Amino acid sequence: MYEIGYNKICTKSDILEGEIYLHYLETGQYTYLAGEINALYHEAAVKTGISDSVQNILYVLCEKDGQCLQSEISKLTGISRQTINSAIRKLEKEGIVYLKQGKGRNTILCLTEKGKKFSSEKILPLHEIENKIWDEWTEEEQHQYLRLTKKYRDGLKKYLKAML
Repeated sequence: MYEIGYNKICTKSDILEGEIYLHYLETGQYTYLAGEINALYHEAAVKTGISDSVQNILYVLCEKDGQCLQSEISKLTGISRQTINSAIRKLEKEGIVYLKQGKGRNTILCLTEKGKKFSSEKILPLHEIENKIWDEWTEEEQHQYLRLTKKYRDGLKKYLKAML
C-alpha cells in the first residue's frame, strides 16, 4: 500500500487497474507537504504583520547582506516582477528600503537602517529556525536534501520546457 496524499492510500494494483492515480510515487504526498510548508511560511508572515511578498523580499535582502539587484529578487523568489515592484514601493514609503542605480540599467535594492532593524525583528528569527532545523540534520541528510531538491528542480525545468 502507498500513501499518496493526505489520508489517501492505494496499492500498486490500483494504479495498474487505471484508477485516478497517475502513479504510486507519492506525488500527492509531496504536493501536500509542499503546501503545508508554504502555509507555515505564510503563517509566519501573518504573525509578523507582513505580506508574503514583503517577507520574501526581506529574506533575500538578509541573505544578500542588505542589498540585491532588483531583477534578481524575482528570480530568487519566483514572485512576479509586478508584485515585487508593488511591494518595493510600499517598503520605500515605509522607509525600509531604497533603490540605487547599479551598472547600466540595473537597479539595486538596499535596506535602510530602519530596514535592517525591521528585518532583524521580522526575518532573522525565521533564518534562526531554519538553521536549527538544518543543524539537526546530519551532513549526509543535508547533502541528500540539496541533491534531491536540485534533481527535482532540474527535472521540472526539463519537462515543463518540453510541455510549454
